[in-house]
Amino acid sequence: MSATKPVIPAAPALPGWQHLSSGKVRDVYVPADNGPWAGKDVLLVVASDRISAYDYILSTPVPDKGKVLTALSAWWFEQLADIIPNHLVSLEVPEQVAGRAMICQRLEMYPVECVARGYLTGSGLAEYRAGGAVCGVPLPEGLTEASRLPEPVFTPAVKAELGDHDENVSFERVAEMVGESAASSLREVTLRLYSAAADIARERGIILADTKFELGRDASGQMVLGDEVLTPDSSRFWPADEWVPGQVTPSFDKQFVRDWLTGPDSGWDRSSGQQPPALPDDVIERTRARYLEAYERLTGHALAL
Repeated sequence: MSATKPVIPAAPALPGWQHLSSGKVRDVYVPADNGPWAGKDVLLVVASDRISAYDYILSTPVPDKGKVLTALSAWWFEQLADIIPNHLVSLEVPEQVAGRAMICQRLEMYPVECVARGYLTGSGLAEYRAGGAVCGVPLPEGLTEASRLPEPVFTPAVKAELGDHDENVSFERVAEMVGESAASSLREVTLRLYSAAADIARERGIILADTKFELGRDASGQMVLGDEVLTPDSSRFWPADEWVPGQVTPSFDKQFVRDWLTGPDSGWDRSSGQQPPALPDDVIERTRARYLEAYERLTGHALAL
């Protein structure tokens, strides 16, 4: 368990919207009674430039990160619309958050992180080394860091309290939580989404090592894709030309941040329970460039800033 809860900055006031909640990265609003969306069952989801690492929200934002997360999610929603509907209603949002917010259909979310893995790394690799399986799914012997799996696997997790790690669970545990039929649908949709996205990324020279989806139900009971989707925050994207089984592959994400925090220059002890220090300018700029590169390589065009 994390030593402290993340400290989340106050969300800005937005005309026509009332603040509902905030997480590590996003601020969520509901329509105000006097706003243009009054009476509609929607949410305004704002992706901030906050960045988190090791269960802490860092004091230093990464400029334009929220715009990358929003634009890339919107792009992926369009690419995957033939597999499952998504919660995006409109990108016409208040001027203060233009480019980094979306108006979304309100859903009843399943209490499960729907994770798909095509390659072995991270917590999946640690679990495999401990018992030869991930989330109860047996895997062949002899796999190592960055090994490609024989086929993608569904390795769900249960959402933790803010500041704690999500917990990997078995399919059987998911079935206990949401029912056998819903669990089977979650697994099927997750693997279809992963396979389609991995094919698209591969055409662009990028490996989708793993990713997580969040799925919910609309008022009619239909399953809908929500939250963010296939961003550097929710996925491991690897440059295909740098992938070598047995070696750690650089990701299009916040690895520069993690490396600096755990390196000698930061002076920070991860086990101290103390808030990490502010990031230096070069780490911020390299991280920003990595997020923008992920967007540009996947979509084929530069992000309008």
